[in-house]
Amino acid sequence: MGYPDTSGLASDDLEVIRTAADWLAEGVPVALVTVLKTWGSSPRPPGSLLAIHKAGHTVGSVSGGCVEETLVASHCKGELGEESPTLVDFGVEKVEAERLGLPCGGRLELMVELLNSADSLKPLLDRMGEGQLIARRVVLESGEVTLQTGGAGIEFEVNRNWVTKVYGPAWQLLLIGNGQIARHLARIAITLDYRVTICDPRAEFIDQNPLVGVHYSKRMPDDEVAGLKDVARTAVVTLAHDPRQDDLGLTAALERAVFYIGALGSRRTAKKRRERLTEIGHSADQIARIHAPAGLSIGSKRPAEIALSILAEITAVRNRVGAGSLAGG
Repeated sequence: MGYPDTSGLASDDLEVIRTAADWLAEGVPVALVTVLKTWGSSPRPPGSLLAIHKAGHTVGSVSGGCVEETLVASHCKGELGEESPTLVDFGVEKVEAERLGLPCGGRLELMVELLNSADSLKPLLDRMGEGQLIARRVVLESGEVTLQTGGAGIEFEVNRNWVTKVYGPAWQLLLIGNGQIARHLARIAITLDYRVTICDPRAEFIDQNPLVGVHYSKRMPDDEVAGLKDVARTAVVTLAHDPRQDDLGLTAALERAVFYIGALGSRRTAKKRRERLTEIGHSADQIARIHAPAGLSIGSKRPAEIALSILAEITAVRNRVGAGSLAGG
């Protein structure tokens, strides 16, 4: 069966769906398990996936403990039920929680789909391979599956009638300026399911070894920012070390409702940048949106460490956690 080339994409969901489709193409029945709800402190959040091969192989995780072992044993024995989907409730007390590797008193509600054909996953896999954001809805009563284009908003939803899970790179990261830090940032961001664009119109910064899964743009930074879609799920970071490039990107980003704006540089550089942005008419409230110097204070010096600190700060802002950024912005 022909699938799009997804070898350069790093995604937990993609790995589970691709592996399950491969098993199905070999004629092996697969149980696809989705975490619907959790109570208490759970190792895996709602929407987490697990695929189980009839021979007991697994990919993905729903608990990080022995819940997987119980599900594998049930699937191998054909005990997960005849109907699809089936709802399974793991409600456990202290002793059982310890045996299952769950936190004390943990509880999980799972949806189990019994799949027999690769055709059931191929349309989803095709669209994920194209980088699309796609919502897969499963009707609980009938097991009917529909796919529709995903959008900003809830990534996972459960009600009495259906379960909807959004697949694909729901968040995007625009990096202004190419170089070592941009490459490290891009690599990490891809593993976190970001669509990544590196924008740099300077001829001397054309990447001779472009990263798989990263879009490269030669447009001027302000044009690239102006063309952004789904800005509420977009982070913009300037890395060019050239005020002409960085300021263009920042000026445009301050006019958009992106969820994170970061600028690389020292505190002295950040002060001069604020002065320039003030001179061209940006308000103090607008400028305060910029995280500068970008990144959490982790003592980072090397490019990879700086990239890690920036992605950590982006993650904290995305999750609305007060993480003590260097900027205080």
